[in-house]
Amino acid sequence: MRLTTKGRFAVTAMIDLAMRQHHGPVTLAGISQRQKISLSYLEQLFGKLRRHDLVESTRGPGGGYTLARPAREITVADVIFAVDEPIDATQCGGKANCDDDRECMTHELWTNLNRKMIEYLDSVSLADLVEQQRGREAKSAPAKPVSVLREHRAALEFPTSTLQPIRTDGTRAPSAS
Repeated sequence: MRLTTKGRFAVTAMIDLAMRQHHGPVTLAGISQRQKISLSYLEQLFGKLRRHDLVESTRGPGGGYTLARPAREITVADVIFAVDEPIDATQCGGKANCDDDRECMTHELWTNLNRKMIEYLDSVSLADLVEQQRGREAKSAPAKPVSVLREHRAALEFPTSTLQPIRTDGTRAPSAS
């Protein structure tokens, strides 16, 4: 059982959209460029996503797409089913006719696997994936060079000779110099 390119691209594009829509509608051309997905393919996918009320489109200058509801309320299963992606590990497509109009010996196994996959995909929200991606990006952000850190630390240092101890009653103790 494999998820096809259609399902993978749809989920990837929706994550990209969810991560950028706070700046306004996101163009498919931008998603296409960032994710290396054909613009015409994205147009097909987003037509289906729009018909399933997962995205909304804004026409004209400054137009593009936004999520139709909060990312927390859109699951991976919603996206997969919206683009007509079959999630089925059975040989018969769930019709129970895999062995000459009867269930094959492993039909129940694959049917249960289908159910578990759908349950899992339905438990993962777009917001979960956005959070995961942002965490990944934060970890892979380039570290500042050590020389910059040393300069920053030096700018924060000050001579300790100017410090005076403070008593518990709030008054300054006489300096030892």
